[in-house]
Amino acid sequence: MKPPDQDTSRKTERELRTILETIPAVVFVARPDGALEFVTERWLEGAGLTREQILGWQWPNALHPDDRAIAVQRWKDALATGVPNDQEMRARWPDGSYRWLLVRGVPLRDEKGSILRWYGTITDIDDRKRAEQELQKLKDQLQKENIALRDEITESSMFEEIVGSSGPLRRVLVLVSKVASTDSTVLITGETGTGKELVARAIHRRSPRASRPFVSVNCGAVPPTLITSELFGYEKGAFTGAAQRRLGRFELADGGTIFLDEVGELPQETQVALLRVLQERVFERVGGSQSLPLDVRVLAATNRDLDRAIADGAFRSDLYYRLSVFPIHVPPLRDRAEDIPLLVEYLTQRYAAKAGKKITGVSRSAMDLLRSYDWPGNVRELQNVIQRAVILSEGTLAVDETWFTRTTARVAGGARRLGRLSSREEKEWIESALARSRGRVSGPDGAAAALGIPRSTLESKIRSLHINKHRFKTG
Repeated sequence: MKPPDQDTSRKTERELRTILETIPAVVFVARPDGALEFVTERWLEGAGLTREQILGWQWPNALHPDDRAIAVQRWKDALATGVPNDQEMRARWPDGSYRWLLVRGVPLRDEKGSILRWYGTITDIDDRKRAEQELQKLKDQLQKENIALRDEITESSMFEEIVGSSGPLRRVLVLVSKVASTDSTVLITGETGTGKELVARAIHRRSPRASRPFVSVNCGAVPPTLITSELFGYEKGAFTGAAQRRLGRFELADGGTIFLDEVGELPQETQVALLRVLQERVFERVGGSQSLPLDVRVLAATNRDLDRAIADGAFRSDLYYRLSVFPIHVPPLRDRAEDIPLLVEYLTQRYAAKAGKKITGVSRSAMDLLRSYDWPGNVRELQNVIQRAVILSEGTLAVDETWFTRTTARVAGGARRLGRLSSREEKEWIESALARSRGRVSGPDGAAAALGIPRSTLESKIRSLHINKHRFKTG
């Protein structure tokens, strides 16, 4: 019979081994020179080695090539100095894959300070490291997208400030100053090219969110199948090609302002998601199931008749009411013609400076032509004309009247021109005439007479193009 103390010792050893095998980390023991003496079964199973093989194992050969040199050097430094070793590295598994490990080794010394053994642990940190890498990718993506967005906003800007002093424009600026300090949702309406984004950015600059992001999205420029993921992002694996999580424009704008231009072009399913954001201030990424909180002010703009879109079932009425908490209508340039000289001067100096040219003034004939033109393309069209004039002019800004021939001929040509225009151009042409006639169709001062077409033809076009002539009536 074995002595009781020996039995107790073996029992204690078995209990100790059992405890070691239950620890999530791998435990190892090495000689002073670093040669392994003991490692728990967990590592043997993971590495695909036997206990005999581990004793002479050349562990550096199992490390990732990018990690091997520095890991070996740090281990040698620890052996030479006796300083505890603590480092992260990747080791190859039997299936050929690499996993991140955290290796910690601490020396056991005798009374004289000599190292007797190295005791250490190996912890699998692969999930954490991959999560960190994924987070870094998201941060890098966010930084790149923020830079791209800032560039996009700068390039799409017509000019830094809203220029003009006319009554219609002053009324818009009064509304901007009143709503900017609030967090209300604003719906900005107006024809194409009137500067709706300028109004949106003016609201943002004067708001408490001015130091936070301003993110602009042209809803009409994104394919309907992609707009939801563009706005709200998607999770990894949400669809074919979704190799990693991508943040949407709403998340990029968190804490700041998002401007949804051409909001009337949103498909129905995206309208539902946007309505939820406005109602509950939460959203879900495409392919995700978690509702995420959101702190974003929403500004929207459209050149569409949303009342007509609602009647046609193309736009949700509940979303319309959520968006139009505070409506602002931006007047067309023809309704603030007194601003044209200021705009011409501002844009001339802007483009002259960019082109490195000195333009000393604007010829009288050019200014007369610019002031008499109807500007169906509004400020954006004026911007293009001035930029072209600066390129071609020397000293004094000159404008060639042939640049306007195609547009002015629409009015002179009357019905003969109808068949040559696209539906969008027809609609812009008719709405311009209705605005000038204040919604009147017939009579000597009506839109039909101004356009040179029969009243019945105009009425038919108004119906087919879904034009709301009543919105042009005043008084």
